[in-house]
This record gives sequence, structure tokens and C-alpha cells, in this order.
Amino acid sequence: MPPRLNVWSTCRALSIRSTQPVNQLAQPTIAARARCFSDRSIRTPSDKSSNQFKKLMAQKLKARAARAEAENPEQPEQPEQEEQIEEAAVEPEKEKNKEALRILQQVAYGINPADASIEGHKFGLPELPLPSDKHVKHRYDPIVDQMTRLLMEDGKLGKAQRDMAMILNYLRTSPPPRFNPSRPLVAGAPPAAHLPLNPVLYFSLAVETIAPLVGVLKFAGIAGGGKALEVPVPLPARKRRRIAFNWILETARKKPSKGSGRTMFAHRVAEEIVAVVEGRSTVWDKRHLAHRIATAARANLNHAKVKGLR
Repeated sequence: MPPRLNVWSTCRALSIRSTQPVNQLAQPTIAARARCFSDRSIRTPSDKSSNQFKKLMAQKLKARAARAEAENPEQPEQPEQEEQIEEAAVEPEKEKNKEALRILQQVAYGINPADASIEGHKFGLPELPLPSDKHVKHRYDPIVDQMTRLLMEDGKLGKAQRDMAMILNYLRTSPPPRFNPSRPLVAGAPPAAHLPLNPVLYFSLAVETIAPLVGVLKFAGIAGGGKALEVPVPLPARKRRRIAFNWILETARKKPSKGSGRTMFAHRVAEEIVAVVEGRSTVWDKRHLAHRIATAARANLNHAKVKGLR
């Protein structure tokens, strides 16, 4: 016997909406879509409007020609002559615009347009002899360049340059140092407030101040009994700086690190440089000891064998 059909259960299975569905957003037309992909910010005139514009311009030109013919009936000007006159008036303006653009381009490159030496050259002639900061191999400060190579380990010059940049940045951002009257800096040192404004000068001042003026040269076998005779000698500038910076590096390596990372050693060196300028570093004791030894060996300058060597 087939099952009985229930009308109410069939009606419940139907999906009936009591309200009208919300209309979907209207899709843009084909013309609107084409405008979205257009790269023209100004609409071009239609053919009809362009034809009207051409007719209007033709009428104006005819009226101008008739007016000129009425004023000068003996020498009527032809349209070709008018075009030549207009072109002749426009040519100087074009040349002036090109000259102005060329001058602006030179100013953008940092070139003085009024300089007579740049005539015929895009960037002008170089100054001879070349300044020290214009040479590719001598573009850095000599003291900074020498100390950077003393920082280098295993031939890694790039890492040494990064460390030197971190040292100079630390000196630039540090507060002004407090000078110690008992340990003065070299003559001509600027005020303390000026040093952070010029970190290269700050760094050079510390190295030059702590550098020893004299050293000891040992002559083997002259003192007798196989002993070396110590003779004080003045040190050249590069050697003085090398000794001073090696003292700073030695002291910085002995200090405990305050953290981890490749920047910690550069920070310790920068802190030691600040301590040198403020007179708190132990490098001052090494300098005094080197001068004391050289002063004690002054008597050896009168040795007979040393006189013969000089």
C-alpha cells in the first residue's frame, strides 16, 4: 500500500521568502569599464566639437588676413608669410627654454653655471692639483684611515670600517666630555661642547693627545755583557698614532663586555676614547711610563758608539 501524502510536510520543504531580495549593485557599463583602464586624464574632444573648433580658427585667420590686407593694400601678406613670421618668433623662445633647462640641470648637479671653465664640458674641468679628499684612495681622514686598518682582523676591512663608523657614531651621540685639568689635551683643542659635533675631530684629538712623543731604540751589544743600550729617539707621526691606538685597543679588549653582538667591541673602544679625553683612562699611565723611560735614557746619547752611529 503506497504511503499517504501529507500536504503540510511538502509545504514545509519549500523555501518561501516573505520579503523581496535586496537588489544587487548595478554592474558598470562597458563604457565605464573602458574609462577605468584609460590612462588619459583629459578627455579628448569629439569629432563634431573639433570640427567646430577648426572652423572657428579658420574664420579668425581669414579675418586677420583681411584686416592686414586692408591696412597694407600694396603688400598683402600671404598665409605662408604669416607662418614664417610666427616660426621666426617662436625659434628664439625655444632656444631660451633649452638654455634655461641646461642651466637648471647644471645647478641640480652642483655646478656653477657662471663658471667659465665648464664651457664645452658637461661637469667642468677638475681642479689641479686634485684636493686630498677628491682622490678615491685618500678620501678619508688620514688618522681615521690608519686607525681603521689597525682595527682590521683577518683582512676584513669592511668589518673594520663598520666598527669605525659605530665608534664615530657613539662619539657623535655622547654628551660633551668633562676635561681634567691635570691631564690637558693638545694645544688648540676646541671646547668640550664642540667635540660631539665633529666626531672625526673628537677621535683625532684623543689619539694625538695620548700619543707618546719619544720612544726608546735599543742597540744590541753596545752596553757590554750582551746587554742592549737604550737610546731615546723622537717618533714620527704615524708611529706615534699607531702606538697610542694600540694602547687603546689593548685596554678595550681587557674590559668586560656589557652585552653580546658585533657592536660591543666598537662601543668599548668608543668608551675608552671618551675616558682618554676626560683623563680617566689607564692609557695615560702608559704614556707617562714611556716618557719616563726615555728621559732616564738621555745619558746614553753621549755614548761613544752611539755618537758614531748618528
